[in-house]
Amino acid sequence: MDMSLMGLIKTMSWPALTIFFLLCLLSVYSLAVAVERWMNFQKAKQQSVKFALEVGQLLKQDKLKEAIDLAKKYKHSHVAKVVSAGLLEFAYEAHGAAAQGHDTVAAAERAVERASMMTTADLRKGLGGLATIATTAPFIGLLGTVIGIINAFRGMAASGAGGLGSVSAGIAEALVTTALGLFVAIPAVWLYNMFLNKIERFQVEMSHSSSELIDFFMKRQTAKAA
Repeated sequence: MDMSLMGLIKTMSWPALTIFFLLCLLSVYSLAVAVERWMNFQKAKQQSVKFALEVGQLLKQDKLKEAIDLAKKYKHSHVAKVVSAGLLEFAYEAHGAAAQGHDTVAAAERAVERASMMTTADLRKGLGGLATIATTAPFIGLLGTVIGIINAFRGMAASGAGGLGSVSAGIAEALVTTALGLFVAIPAVWLYNMFLNKIERFQVEMSHSSSELIDFFMKRQTAKAA
């Protein structure tokens, strides 16, 4: 019997073969999500650093319109999305709704909170799939294991003997699906936790930027009132 991987695949029963290719597809999906999220997070990190440096100078000069236009240039920056939402709301309230007695700072703060939640949801895109794969892949592999063991006992019953040769194909089939299930699940768990840590870091950055922006609005409003 050919005990190479291709040889084992050729001898697999169709249920085990289905599980094998399903796990391969899940592995490819995990890799695709990981590459897409990694590239997205790298762009977010780089653009946020540049945006923070540039927008700080504009706000010191009280150039709100220029700051809003600057945020549009950094579409992948999570910080730019949050700051832009606050600036747009503050500018709108200051020019219109403030005359009706609305609290412009409170309105801007709510806009920032909404933008933070939406940005976080966007950053989490695809991670639910990684978590599902990490959780279910070992069980899918276990199903292949059960099928392989059943085939092993069938081979034993058909041969009427209990030797290793009669059950080797089924046992090998079971071990392949088990190993593949773990091979898919372990990287998915690692990637999910890594990306989750990055998102938590981004949330801290958005919270910090939001706090500084609200402080700026409060100081600006106090200076105008004085």
